[in-house]
Amino acid sequence: MHITLMLLAIGIACTLRIIQATPPSVRQKLTAEARLPALDSLLTPWQRPLTAFLLPPLLLVTTATAVLCMGTQGHMLGLPVGWVGYSLAIGFLGLAGGLLLKSLLQGWRSVRQLRSYPQIELNGLKARLLDSPSLFAAQVGFWHPELVVSQGLLNTLSSEQLIAVLTHEQAHRHHRDTFWFFWLGWLRQITAWLPRTGTLWQELLLLRELRADRWAAQAVDPLLLAESLLLVVQHPLENADYCAAFGHATSIDRLEERVDALLDDAPSPQISQPLVWFVLLLGLTPLLTMLFHT
Repeated sequence: MHITLMLLAIGIACTLRIIQATPPSVRQKLTAEARLPALDSLLTPWQRPLTAFLLPPLLLVTTATAVLCMGTQGHMLGLPVGWVGYSLAIGFLGLAGGLLLKSLLQGWRSVRQLRSYPQIELNGLKARLLDSPSLFAAQVGFWHPELVVSQGLLNTLSSEQLIAVLTHEQAHRHHRDTFWFFWLGWLRQITAWLPRTGTLWQELLLLRELRADRWAAQAVDPLLLAESLLLVVQHPLENADYCAAFGHATSIDRLEERVDALLDDAPSPQISQPLVWFVLLLGLTPLLTMLFHT
């Protein structure tokens, strides 16, 4: 019975991603034929990718946890449980735990290396100075990240442009982006084999930057922020892990989206807190299967 639960969880996870991969026009046609509400028109920009990205791995993790807790003895719904599904659950959770440990160690090493850089003060903010000609500014760390700027950034940008970049990075700190995207990045690693994982990840990164751009645009000139963005993304820093960087490597199309959003004074995309709790509760439903184990 445990193997059935694990396979069912995998099937549901893949199905959810495949549904999200269906073009919006097709989804709208199907919902209209089934006389269902057009959910695409009701969901915010954050809700669509976040739900599609977060729910499948949560279902997999909680299903594997439930199977692990039930063990290999007893029955479920009158059917015997065995070692096959239990072994699959152990393997998945072991892989997830190993990837989490690896990410934590790499993040700790990055923070440790960061603290070896000299500390400076910029516009009333403490920052670590990276001796690099690249144009780079980022928040690096976890819950309390530190600001990192490169010497190339200080040498190239004007004082007004530098303030715009620093304000953008303060937005990442305000929203705790480094902490939340560390955990989202872990979920991305353990479900890289699911459909559309990479695409959804890039969409969430874009929404993160759009939100930080609009937060910064409340304090600085949006045009100035757009100009700074165009300068910084031309000199991306490679291997910048565990950070929320102003010039995060992105495609030309995504760069145009950020600039257009600034110039068009588009509203800042926000995460709906009720949605997050709903997704978390929905992801925990596989734990209820333990009630049927005897």
